[in-house]
Amino acid sequence: MTLFRNLLLWLVLALAGALAAQLLLSQDPGYVLVRWRGYDYTTTVLVAVALAFAAAFALWLLWALLSLPFRAWGRHRDTQARARLGEGYDALHQGHWTRAEKLLSQATEDERVEAAARIGAAQAALARGDAPAARAYLDGFGERHPASRAIASAELALREQRPTDALVALDAPAAQPLPPRGLALRAEALGGSGQAAQAWGLLGPLRQQHAWPEAELAERELAWAEASLREAPDANALAERWDALPRALKSEPGVVSTYASRAAGFGWEDAATGSVEHALDARWDEALATRYGQLPVGRIEHRRARAGTWLKAHPASPALLLTLARLAHASGDWPRAEDYLHRALAQGGGADAWEALGDGYAAAGDEPGARLCYANALAAARGEAVTPLPTRAVHPAIADEAAFEERDAHGMPRLRE
Repeated sequence: MTLFRNLLLWLVLALAGALAAQLLLSQDPGYVLVRWRGYDYTTTVLVAVALAFAAAFALWLLWALLSLPFRAWGRHRDTQARARLGEGYDALHQGHWTRAEKLLSQATEDERVEAAARIGAAQAALARGDAPAARAYLDGFGERHPASRAIASAELALREQRPTDALVALDAPAAQPLPPRGLALRAEALGGSGQAAQAWGLLGPLRQQHAWPEAELAERELAWAEASLREAPDANALAERWDALPRALKSEPGVVSTYASRAAGFGWEDAATGSVEHALDARWDEALATRYGQLPVGRIEHRRARAGTWLKAHPASPALLLTLARLAHASGDWPRAEDYLHRALAQGGGADAWEALGDGYAAAGDEPGARLCYANALAAARGEAVTPLPTRAVHPAIADEAAFEERDAHGMPRLRE
């Protein structure tokens, strides 16, 4: 079909040229003299143009006929390469790893599909557990397709838990600027190599390029926020990273707990307790309430008073009761701490409450009671039945299990979960 179109084009051009020459040379046909090896050839301009056109057409037709087998062979190879590529990826999808690798390896001979074929062959080799073969396919890129090679190499490195090597591959100058997939892999590598703060800094470009769905971006934002606070090398870096967080993240229990622990480690008692207090005022969380009583800081009476205020709104919270018990025990008020622990157990406190009660009995010299509490802590952690304490009076036990009415900030009753 291409040869026919080209032939038709030549005919149209010949007719147009003949018509133009007839119009231009109708009055004066012109004179052309060609002298070659002692012979003179004369003719008109119109005939000379026609002869030149005929010679050019004959040369083109001869070239087309001579190159036709080669072009047909090239088209056949292209068709085969594309067929191998399609069949190879279909085999890869179906789990025929060896067949997929063979087909895709053959498809790499076509430069136009080489990148897709090499990446698919590497994936097939990885799927059958041959990492060296996968690396060999990627090394075969040479200097071609730098972005595709960088992404595939980074994926292989991350799969083998080598985030630093992934960063080296993605930071290659020839691969810049990174496409969305490369940017996502770079952020993942940064997060996995202890550089969560830099991964956090890529959230804007990741959202702009739609590298991940919004739900996954939100999960990674939360994880990188926690990790960046955990990795802060000093107090100034911790404060800077905390201040840079959006307000919504400053009430996330995991983020707040991480910041409070790091602040306490740097001796910032006010910041440690204040962050937890603000988060619990904004949104109640049982795990964070437990963490409030475990912070390695002082301010015992302040925390007891603040926890007592929360108890009015959450009287049946086992985590808050356990925190109050720990704070009361830390201040030397074991009888009050024991009451809180019994209430916490009655409200579903579980293994942590049993262990705290055992610690209290052990400190008070009640070894049988401590052994029983520790055994119950182990049983509760395993989901097994616990043994009731024999020394608990009837009336306090009834009070411990009483159903409390929780109310919100407006004084309205809150349904228990």
